[in-house]
Amino acid sequence: MLHAAMLRRGLLAWVCRVGGVLVLLCCSLSLLYVMTCSPPHSDDPPLSHALPRAGPNHPSLGGTGPGIGAGAVGAGGARAGAAQSGGPPGVQSYQVLLQEREEQHRLHISSLKKQIAQLKEALQERSQQLKGVQESLKRATGGPAGGQEAGAGSQGGGLGDSQGARSQQADLQDFLRSQLSKAEVTAGTRLPSEYAVVPFESFTLQRVYQLEMGLTRHPEEKPVRKDKREALGEVLETALHSLNTPSSQQDSRSAAEQNTQTSKVYTPSDFVEGITRTEKDKGTLYELTFRGESSHEFRRLVLFRPFGPLMKAKNERVNTANIPINIIVPLSRRTDKFKHFMQNFREVCVRQDGRVHLTVVYFGNEQMSEVRSTLENTSREVHFKNFTLLQLDEEFSRGRGLDVGARAWKGGNVLLFFCDVDIYFTADFLNTCRLNTQPGKKVFYPVLFSQYNPTLIYGSQEHVPPVEQQLVIKKDTGFWRDFGFGMTCQYRSDFINIGGFDIDIKGWGGEDVHLYRKYLHSNLLVVRAPSRGLFHLWHEKHCADELPPDQYRMCMQSKAMNEASHGQLGMLFFRHEIETHLRKQKQQQNPNPKKS
Repeated sequence: MLHAAMLRRGLLAWVCRVGGVLVLLCCSLSLLYVMTCSPPHSDDPPLSHALPRAGPNHPSLGGTGPGIGAGAVGAGGARAGAAQSGGPPGVQSYQVLLQEREEQHRLHISSLKKQIAQLKEALQERSQQLKGVQESLKRATGGPAGGQEAGAGSQGGGLGDSQGARSQQADLQDFLRSQLSKAEVTAGTRLPSEYAVVPFESFTLQRVYQLEMGLTRHPEEKPVRKDKREALGEVLETALHSLNTPSSQQDSRSAAEQNTQTSKVYTPSDFVEGITRTEKDKGTLYELTFRGESSHEFRRLVLFRPFGPLMKAKNERVNTANIPINIIVPLSRRTDKFKHFMQNFREVCVRQDGRVHLTVVYFGNEQMSEVRSTLENTSREVHFKNFTLLQLDEEFSRGRGLDVGARAWKGGNVLLFFCDVDIYFTADFLNTCRLNTQPGKKVFYPVLFSQYNPTLIYGSQEHVPPVEQQLVIKKDTGFWRDFGFGMTCQYRSDFINIGGFDIDIKGWGGEDVHLYRKYLHSNLLVVRAPSRGLFHLWHEKHCADELPPDQYRMCMQSKAMNEASHGQLGMLFFRHEIETHLRKQKQQQNPNPKKS
């Protein structure tokens, strides 16, 4: 017992001594910390008062200028007074820095205002000059009067400045006229081959029909891109303004004729269609067609944008009432296709248009009686007498048949349309054919829309709709046949003068390309544009073994492209993999099918 009590007292004393040592150690550390961290005694203000505070208005820390001006006028002024009255030296240096920065910003703002004023003056001057050029070009006088007035008004004074402005406008007018003369507006340019041709795009109020489709683009663009829509809208507005504004330079017409001319107010609903193309070294050409005051009258405007202001190049009336078309069709057998062709011919050419002559050139004797019977039935049922049937007892040659049909016409210079039996066209196309041709000046090579195999498009033969409902311009229904030159409109005189077809070419293909190249090598303007009213109906193509290698290759390429689109052909090629995938998916969804 005594031993245990002594042990407890010894342990308690030891704990007290250890506790005292720890307390002394803590006090020593606290004192050392206070002595080390205490700032030395100084008369300067604390650092937090000397440094500027970061804020949105501080210039050296990314602030903006307006806050600096306010600080300098208000609180900054009070600080300056405090510094002058014996305030701390840090505040005084800071105030000087603020004043320097404020002055720099004021000078920079003043310089920017001067530059803006100079740019506005230059812009106004250039606008006046361009306006003067447009006015003078609209007058088409060739004199610098309008440009002189605009130049003098924009310069507002000195004789030297006025003469300089007139000289600049004269140079600009000369440049614009030179660009217009280079463009193919009234005459064609000789081209080395078909690859040098810049094709047109055709457009209506809602759609733009383009040839450059690729694998992802569509044959028609709807809705039209914003930049293209704005450009075409400006062109249409300019054309309507020109049509509805009486010209200051009229021909020697009577007052009654002039009143008749301006009696119709043209609106966008009168716009039929237009074509446009851009040549990189000249500019953009626009040709717009509007309905006139009668069913066979049209107004055509040609506008040109030579990388500058829009210029009016031509404004003319076109009356198609007395422009018949001789449609020439070479044929060998295929009487069932010819019957379908005549059904469309009855509706479009006889009932709707009424200004068409049909020339059929038949090769051989087989099925000749059926062709003659089809023509006689059409003549009797719709009272149509304007047809000619020619028979050639020789091997079929498309070029030979078209050449014979064109030379057989004895009624003067007539507009020819070279056609095939598997072509479907509308009445609007016939007017397009008339409007885009001119004897001695223009020939028309439309790009037709070639139909894919309807059985592949619609899934099966049972789901194929009538022909009229198949004629839809979409990516999955067909393509622009830009490699074909067989369908063409030209006057007989141009065809004879150019030398006609190469009749030595037998069988399928080749003759159309040779004729096309002849026109490209001439001074005639070749209008190459997609036509929304001309279709090539699908039919199974057979390439004869007797064809030469180059013709056989062309025939096989045409056959492959006629079947289906790139995506549809891919689905056909991989159809076994697709069917296998669908079968596996069905098995996974129904792992234990019920047995009946």
